[in-house]
Amino acid sequence: MILAPTEQKMWEKLPSRNHIKMSDHEINEKYESGEQRILTEMNREKLPSFVEALKKPGYMDVRPFYQRRTRWDEKMQSRLIESFLINIPVPPIILYEKEFNRYEVMDGQQRITALRDFYDNRLKLTGLELWPELNGRTYVSLPAKIRAGIDRRSISSIVLITESASDPEKAFFLKQLAFERLNTGGVDLSRQEIRNCLYYGKFNQLLLELANNSIFAEAWGIPIDDEEKLKENNLYKKMEDAELVLRFFALRHVEDFRRGMEGFLDLYMMKSLNFSDEDIEILKNIFLQTINLAHHIYSSNLFKPFDPNTNTWKENAYKAYYDAIMVGFSRHLANADTLLERKSIVIEQTKRLLKQDTSKLFTSAERTQADIKERIRRFDEMLSQVIAG
Repeated sequence: MILAPTEQKMWEKLPSRNHIKMSDHEINEKYESGEQRILTEMNREKLPSFVEALKKPGYMDVRPFYQRRTRWDEKMQSRLIESFLINIPVPPIILYEKEFNRYEVMDGQQRITALRDFYDNRLKLTGLELWPELNGRTYVSLPAKIRAGIDRRSISSIVLITESASDPEKAFFLKQLAFERLNTGGVDLSRQEIRNCLYYGKFNQLLLELANNSIFAEAWGIPIDDEEKLKENNLYKKMEDAELVLRFFALRHVEDFRRGMEGFLDLYMMKSLNFSDEDIEILKNIFLQTINLAHHIYSSNLFKPFDPNTNTWKENAYKAYYDAIMVGFSRHLANADTLLERKSIVIEQTKRLLKQDTSKLFTSAERTQADIKERIRRFDEMLSQVIAG
């Protein structure tokens, strides 16, 4: 199987001084050392000063798609401004200090974006309940006393200064735990949306790019060419399309599987922060070669399991089956020509494999680590037999 250079060493274990069993004395020492404890500070800043600080290069990382693909509409943004106007308490934003005086937004991206749009006169107030007479106005067109009243308000922030752990892996998981417990966005973030926030980098961008692949999107019923329908697509809204791409890359390392499916995907994302441009290019090519090969074999039935009961292919794609197909074909890219020449045999052997799947390994949810490894093993073995002739 082809691996990117960094992938070849990414599972090497770092030394850790943690013990599964510890005495009370050792536990007390761990606590006193600051092990797995987060340092925080509280700040309050007037709204105009806060928005002005956002303009400083590198000061705060606020990306349009940082946490979610969906964003507040003008009505929701306007209600936040109205809350400041009438002095309703607004939850603090949560920041992570990645370097001295340089921050990532862990919770509050929508509030920050609304304030920035308001002070940049890009937001026309709408849907206000207590101050409907201000609807249609931007910041600059508000009466002077209204502007002054809003300008007197402050926004609170909680800054996570640092986290302490015995190795980088534990430090990242501590950061993730903090994000999950502090997030107050009103709508629960999916696991992939959290990864998109915490592990943003070149690899995360690659996931979003590959999720837009036409073969992949068609197989999963994601209408990438229709913006309105796309916004309503469940896989797209929760970034589960990007998670599916991540599953492929992570499960190529199924022998290193641990922490359950979600934890393993988290772990791969954390390690992906070390990927170089060369790694990213290699991984991109692996995905594209794999999905193109699988599509040439199965065409419109890609990722749709064969149903022995009806003697037809199912109408929808299944995650478990997708995992097996993608990981299996990625292990045999060197034999792509042989597999294409024997396309009809691959299809017949796939049907046979599904007919023998009495335990529903290829159509059930994650279940156990053993199940995940077994369905990948079976599909891989089937392809090996076809290649061997």
